[in-house]
Amino acid sequence: MRNINSVRKPDSDHAAWRHALHEVIFGTETPAGKMFDLLLIYSIVASVLVVMLDSVSSIRAVYGGLLYGFEWFFTILFLVEYFLRLLSAGSPFRYAISFFGVIDLLAIVPTFLGLVIPAGRYLTVIRILRVLRIFRILKLAQYLGESRQLLMALRASRRKITVFLFAVMVLVVFFGSLMYVVEDVEHGFTSIPRSIYWAIVTLTTVGYGDISPHTSFGQFLAAIIMILGYGIIAVPTGIVTVELNRSHDVRETGRVCVQCNADGHDNDAAYCKYCGSRLS
Repeated sequence: MRNINSVRKPDSDHAAWRHALHEVIFGTETPAGKMFDLLLIYSIVASVLVVMLDSVSSIRAVYGGLLYGFEWFFTILFLVEYFLRLLSAGSPFRYAISFFGVIDLLAIVPTFLGLVIPAGRYLTVIRILRVLRIFRILKLAQYLGESRQLLMALRASRRKITVFLFAVMVLVVFFGSLMYVVEDVEHGFTSIPRSIYWAIVTLTTVGYGDISPHTSFGQFLAAIIMILGYGIIAVPTGIVTVELNRSHDVRETGRVCVQCNADGHDNDAAYCKYCGSRLS
């Protein structure tokens, strides 16, 4: 019996160690988890700032070496974080192919690709690859507590917004076709798609000014579209606002499933509502 316990103890210690690491990296309720998220947010913001400063030629000419060193520092930091997430996740492959897993990978790969691709005539390609590091800012979304509530509101209002967008498309096709009939070709309304483009620009109150009606009736229609634009812009905002107010009633916590890393479970939940694994 003693031999069996001595064999199983390392496994239990390893499981406990992975669980503790999982609580720190994926959890948000513990002080260590909150500190980890806070430090990671600062690191992400700082790394994005380094990328932006490196894109300015005058700053790069003076501080290029320092920015390059900071870039490798953040790359190694995010690489360690990525491996720790794979190590602590219940299903490393599921995390690796998830949205945030792919984003984590995109945050570190371009720097190493710059070492593989030679310099010289490929220097432009390297600069393009370095722009991909801006994806790091997408990592911020998983550390904002209100992001899940906003996603729930958008998901709940998607059908209403779809109907709204369909109605807007009907309006721009109607007004665009009507303007094609009313206005002359020399005024810029050379085709129905071109006229629909003008209707979209006018309805959204952007008003580039590259095409404009010259007839009295065309200007009257433009005025109607502009007035409709002010009212239409407020519709999707109101839809999402209603769903946001409803989402306040949803009781969620920061409990995270060890297997699929999903959070937002009820206080009395015993199993994950996504993968069915037992919650610790």
